Amino acid sequence: MGPKRCAVASDETLMRIFTVPEAPDSTLSKIELEISNNLVGFLNENIAAIEKPLHEVEKDFQSAAIPEQPMFVSDYAQDIMEQLVAHSVHTASPSFIGHMTSALPHFVLPLSKLMVGLNQNLVKIETSKAFTPLERQVLGMMHHLAYGADESFYGKWMHSAKTSLGAFCSGGTVANITALWIARNRLLQPQGDFKGINSQGLVAAMMHYGYKGLAVLVSERGHYSLGKAADVLGIGRDNFIAIKTSDDNKVDVQAMREKALELEAQGIKVMALVGVAGTTETGNIDPLSDMADLAQELNCHFHVDAAWGGATLLSANARPLLAGIERADSITIDAHKQMYVPMGAGMVLFKDPHATDAIEHHAEYILRKGSKDLGSHTLEGSRPGMAMLVHACLRVIGRQGYEMLIDKGIAKAKYFAELIKQEEDFELVSEPELCLLTYRYVPKAIKQAIANANEDEKIDIYAALNRFTASMQKRQREAGRSFVSRTRLTPVQYDNQPTVVFRVVLANPLTSEAMLKEILDEQKQLAKTDPIFKKYLAKYI
Repeated sequence: MGPKRCAVASDETLMRIFTVPEAPDSTLSKIELEISNNLVGFLNENIAAIEKPLHEVEKDFQSAAIPEQPMFVSDYAQDIMEQLVAHSVHTASPSFIGHMTSALPHFVLPLSKLMVGLNQNLVKIETSKAFTPLERQVLGMMHHLAYGADESFYGKWMHSAKTSLGAFCSGGTVANITALWIARNRLLQPQGDFKGINSQGLVAAMMHYGYKGLAVLVSERGHYSLGKAADVLGIGRDNFIAIKTSDDNKVDVQAMREKALELEAQGIKVMALVGVAGTTETGNIDPLSDMADLAQELNCHFHVDAAWGGATLLSANARPLLAGIERADSITIDAHKQMYVPMGAGMVLFKDPHATDAIEHHAEYILRKGSKDLGSHTLEGSRPGMAMLVHACLRVIGRQGYEMLIDKGIAKAKYFAELIKQEEDFELVSEPELCLLTYRYVPKAIKQAIANANEDEKIDIYAALNRFTASMQKRQREAGRSFVSRTRLTPVQYDNQPTVVFRVVLANPLTSEAMLKEILDEQKQLAKTDPIFKKYLAKYI
């Protein structure tokens, strides 16, 4: 490939890129037209079917020098098609069922362009005048979905300058950190001569209240972002305590109670309990009502991480699975998962509108007291108006539309689970509660070998199956026809040993039952030629 042509840096060319669209026959205009007309077709045609190794992709992004001269937009667009788009992950593909993200509604694309073009900054009213009340409305809608307060409540609080019903953020990680930040600050609030942790810091707070430490208790299936929160908030990862789960991947509330009482006897205050509504690995939901009871006993904050499963509240049929979530002090929900919004739309909701008093902050040059600036109650400052896209989906899809999507996803997962059970060489590891399940390929002869093996032989077979499952998943991904992810569990059927399993998420409405059969058929074919199977497992057949 010869050297790239260069444009000229001048007043005229700079003004042009800010004011004049590309010509209709330019590469960029063609891309825009194709995406607008048929996004799925565009992605299918332009993302390479066969995966290119990462070290090869890195070669296109090697130079650390900023180009001195400008580049023609059409040339850049062509480069991006060849170097970036072609080797991107096809998260929208209906046969790529390992991702938490899914296909997007077509109307989101032009609205996203409008959102980017408006370029509002939601930190303050001066840069987001109409977007601020829109975001507050979306938070009110989601709060109503979760907590169901009456109309007068939202009339009083939804647009209040002094309080907030929630906060938009980039995703579940920041949402969880925000919830636990509020829990910490409310626990270590001003008292007497002590001005509060936000003024005097953690050491002074601990000395004033006489605590030897703080602790957060959560299921062992809790998301890793909660560990980040423990670190950032000064609680310490050792005090972010994972509680065992039962065979159905739900936290053991009695074990949580015993641990909480043990900690408090040592002078360590339980700051918060975190319930998981849709675990990342298996999609299971903790017994939220029992956890709410325990939080009440302990007089501590109750947070529910429903980043994945929160959208289930939109289905009247499936909502009972999340019973007790309405008793949570705070809830995390990611709209970019099962609400079919582009990445970057996380939310945290607060039951008490005054909860954010504990983190309120102002700066005269930007966040003024008495204003309705959203940034005064958020961890993040400058951020885009993603609430517009959530608003669009809530209005265009509606609760009934979401109910259909949620219910079909759960039904599809149950169908896939039955397919797996019918295959003698497959094994269902976790039953689907939502639209997520885990399974693995274990030939009938290997199952028999496990049944007849002594303890040492079992451990060897388990280790070989783990290597084989990882190899199968990698080869299927590299082949580019379909994708399932993998994770590690400790299921009872494998003597609670670390076990590598396939994991699928059936949220994409374009995924058909025929595709699910094809995915299992592809795995059967891959198994026949798998080098790990031949090396470690063939001897047991």
